Amino acid sequence: MKLEWMGDHRTLIEKIIKYGNAYSNTYKLQRSYGTDVMFSASRIQTLEYILEAEDKEEKMSKMAARLGVSRSTFSKNVKNLTEKGLLEKYHLSGNRKDIYVKPSAKGREVYAKYTDFVRELCFDDIFKHADQISTADKESFIRIMDLFADVLVWYGEKEQEPRKLIKIDPGSD
Repeated sequence: MKLEWMGDHRTLIEKIIKYGNAYSNTYKLQRSYGTDVMFSASRIQTLEYILEAEDKEEKMSKMAARLGVSRSTFSKNVKNLTEKGLLEKYHLSGNRKDIYVKPSAKGREVYAKYTDFVRELCFDDIFKHADQISTADKESFIRIMDLFADVLVWYGEKEQEPRKLIKIDPGSD
């Protein structure tokens, strides 16, 4: 059966799906990624977003939303990274409620080794191809990926809504 509803976009959608499936198969696997620490892609991305937001004092909930994961997943990753010594927790004097996380020296070192490893493994080739694409085409591709991710996040959250008991009116049978 030919999938007519996708028109000329079937190959693009197929490649997005292939990437998504390949990524989901490795997302939580623990690997060393060229370092002496075992962690998952999910956890190193959490460290990456914390490093990136360090000077902004961005809240964890906002970082989780940018990453497309739940706050719970983000918090679990922070806990694991803290246990591995890659993150440190802080609070402001006089306010023990608001917790801030910052990368430790070890976290920075591990992240630097990780980036060297993955850059050589795949990103150098990706960047070579990306350098051949116009800015407008990159922006279009980014928008396509955002739209796709936003729908997946929205639908995943929708499906997680708690079920409620709704009383059936005895007279409606």
